[in-house]
Formats: sequence, C-alpha cells, structure tokens
Amino acid sequence: MYQPEPQSITFSTLIHDIDKGIIKIPQFQRDFVWSKAQSSQLLDSIIKGYPIGTFILWETDERLRAIRNIGGAVLPETPDGAKVQYVLDGQQRMTSLFASLKGLTIARDKNKSDHFEDIYVDLVAEQDEPIIITEVKDRDEKEIIKLKDLLFGGISVLSNYPPSSYSVLEDYQKRLNTYRFSTILLRDATIDVATEVFTRLNVGGKDLSVFEIMVAKTYDAERDFDLSEQYDQIKERLEEVGFDTVPAIVFLQTMALLQKGECAKKHILKLDRQKFIDEWDGVVNAVERSVDYFRNYFRIPVSRILPYNSLIVPFAYFFYHHPDKPEANMKRRLEDFFWRVSLSERYSSAVETKLGQDVKRIDKILSDKQPKYDFHVDISPEAIIENGWFSANRSYIKSILCLYAYQEPKSFNDHSIVRMNNGWLKQANSKNYHHFFPRAFLKKQGKEESYINHILNITIVDDFLNKRKIKAKAPSIYMKAFKEQNEKLAKSMKTHLIDDIDTYGIWQDNYEVFFQKRAEKVSKELMKKLI
Repeated sequence: MYQPEPQSITFSTLIHDIDKGIIKIPQFQRDFVWSKAQSSQLLDSIIKGYPIGTFILWETDERLRAIRNIGGAVLPETPDGAKVQYVLDGQQRMTSLFASLKGLTIARDKNKSDHFEDIYVDLVAEQDEPIIITEVKDRDEKEIIKLKDLLFGGISVLSNYPPSSYSVLEDYQKRLNTYRFSTILLRDATIDVATEVFTRLNVGGKDLSVFEIMVAKTYDAERDFDLSEQYDQIKERLEEVGFDTVPAIVFLQTMALLQKGECAKKHILKLDRQKFIDEWDGVVNAVERSVDYFRNYFRIPVSRILPYNSLIVPFAYFFYHHPDKPEANMKRRLEDFFWRVSLSERYSSAVETKLGQDVKRIDKILSDKQPKYDFHVDISPEAIIENGWFSANRSYIKSILCLYAYQEPKSFNDHSIVRMNNGWLKQANSKNYHHFFPRAFLKKQGKEESYINHILNITIVDDFLNKRKIKAKAPSIYMKAFKEQNEKLAKSMKTHLIDDIDTYGIWQDNYEVFFQKRAEKVSKELMKKLI
C-alpha cells in the first residue's frame, strides 16, 4: 500500500528536475493558461515568503505521454532507470515558475505571445508593494533587474548596479533560492489511483475522459505509439468520407469488448498496454470497415444521421472477426440487428452494458445463427405517427432519416442526387431538412406544431430548393413548378417515399391524406428491414 509522502524542495531542485526530465506534466493536463501578470503575483508571494500551495506529484516507473516542451524549451526524456514524477496538481504554478525563471516565450491564440523574460524585481519597492513587476516603462534601469538576471546573471550583470543595491540584490536572490516548495509525493500508485486523485483535485474543472487517460497510459516511445496522434490521423480519414463525428471512445470500447467482453470505463482502464498496441491496427481496420459498410450497404452518407455512434462498436466487433463481406443470411441478420437497435432507441441509456449484451448477439450472427431479442420494436403506422415528432438528435428520428437516405433521394427540380452534409445536419432547421408541407403554410391552417414538425413531413433536399425555391409555398404551387421543370418528377418523389404524387393529397394541399399515406409507406419500408 502506497502512502502520500510530504516533502519540500528548493527552486534549484525544482528547475533541475524539470530540465532533466524527472518532473513531467502529463498530457491530460490542460494547456498552460496563466498570464505573465498571474505569474508575477505568484513570484511576488514567493519572494515575500508567502505559501503558494502544495504540488502533488506521482512518482512511478510508468512512461506516459507527457508534454515535451514548454514555451519552446525542449524537455528531455526521463533518463533510463529513473522514476518519473508526473504533476497531478500545481501544473499552472509549476509551468509559470519554469517559464519565468527561464525567460521563455509562450505562444497564445491568434498569433499572440507572452514574453516571460520581461518579469522584473523592483529593487526600491516597499515590502507592502509589489516587488515582482511586469510594467517598467519610464523606470530607472538601476532600480529594476530582470528576474532571470538576478538568479542566473552572475557577477557580470550584478556589478552594473550601484553598491547601495548589493544588499537588496543579495537578499532577494537568497529569498528565491532558499524558498522551499511544499510537495506531496505519491509513490508507485497505479495510474487508476493517480487519475482518480487528479480528478478529485480538479473538482469544478473538466473531468478526465477515458480517452485522455488511455492516451497517457498507452504511450510507448520505444514502439513509437501515441494514441492521440493515431486518433488524429484516423479522424482525418473519417472526415474525408463524412464520418467526422465518430468519437474516440468507439475505438476503446471495441478494444475492450475484444479483449474482455465488456467495455465499461473500469474495463477499458485495465487494458494491457502492449496488447492494446498489438491489436490497435486491427481495431482501426474493423472500425473503418464498419464505416464503409454503413456508407455502402446502408447508404448512410454522413455520420450525423447515424442513430448512435455506438452502433459502430458491435459492427467493428463483427468485422474484426469476419475478414470478408457478410453474405446471405449473415448480411440479413446484421441489417435486422441495426434496425432493431436503432428503432428501439436501445443505446439511449446504459450503453456499455447493452454493448456487452449485443456482442453476444453478434457472436450468434458470426456463427450463422439468428439472435434472440428481448426488446420490442413497433413499426406500425400508428407507432410512427405517435413517436415521430421531429428532433434531429433523437435516434428514432435518425433511424427514419437513414431510411430516407437509403432511397438516395433526388432533387425535386432536376432528379439530381441530393448531397447531405454533416455541417448542415446539426439542428432541426438544417438546410437538408425540408418540411414538405411548409410550417408557415400549416400554421395558417391552425395545425399543431407537433403535427407539423413531424418526421413524416420531412424530406431531404438541398439548400437551393429549401431556402430559395420552396420557402413557405403550398405544395400544390411549388410542385406544379417542379413538374414543369422535371419530367422525372414522379420518379424523383418515389426516392422520398412518396409513391404517387396524385394520391398523396399534394395537388389538393391535403396534409391529412399526405401524413397518413406517408406513415403507411414508411412502415412498409421498415417492415422490409426486419426479420
């Protein structure tokens, strides 16, 4: 059992240990955000002997992904055989001290920089005034000295000051060099304990994500493996095919299910580093094949309408074990699985537990058997009418949007393919979502919002038609114009699950007929998807 060990260290020891790669800032710490003014206040407290809080360090043999440089100062790797001390609490203060004493330049956003070299000691300030300052305009250069010159300038710098300043220079130099920083050392705690300590110390701040912990835990310099860099590369590839919203947790859950059969946080954190690295490429390949399958077989063009990102996990599990394309019964059972999970809104709660259950169903499919389901799916016209109030974030609605996308919808005016865009699909008022009976038109008729803003009234169109051509016109008016432009209009409308424009109440502006007919059509198409 480890015990927290109170210690104290001097300025010189602190800077030496950072310089030598002994003290490291783990990657899961947030960026350095302290300003030069905040840093000068911290140093002012030190030079006056005030307490500045305790640094909490985790000493371990683990080699985590760590910040490799601060303000352009390249920090070395920890020497072979030496233990590392990772900063769990006090990173902003420690980085501030290092930047100030080294006189570093810290890059900020929008091409701005803070020059920590410009921190000075006021040699004539009273004790109740700021001694460490940053504003020195119009000051006599013999009354101030740069902080780093005071500590490291040597006799050649200090001899430039009048003899009357020697005692003050010596006093301030001694105060800084002999100040002892309070530290608590956690020796040989596990990474789970270390990250738990970090999270508890940062109450009110952002909790560490499982991914951030695993980035630190799986880092391996010898094998040149950096999970953060790996994920960035994958994300670029996914962005190219419209699946840029796939989160990193998908890869970790897939890995945990493959290795442990479960994928809760505690299972992910217990994954072995070397086995993780060994299997990483296989997991990435399985995830990317799943995305290809969603795009090509299910014809889901963008990830924004995927009912759940978590759906990728059981499919990745399948493709990890099945190197070829699924055929015949296997393909049919995967399709059945996809629609049952999506329409039942299965992953809206307890997703990790349900993923563990569902990979057992995938095992059945892999062995060419039909899995059993203990959750109900109602795809009757009445159920669709009851549950179809439109919200772009609901998995039930996304399921039906996937059904619409499967038809490869064509433009009303020229029968060209409608291109969907993730950036357009974030909200219910997206440029791709069109109320076939426009909202303004139906509101004038006194229809209720839940009846107007319904998935059965949604078609997928491009921005040009939605915002410029259709607007708030009655369907009979704008559809008449499209009929004159598009000789394939009847064919185009079938790609929107509107079977017969002459019987759907369109020319009579009869929303009730349209609504009921489309409910029946959507229900019929969903029936084809389930076994």
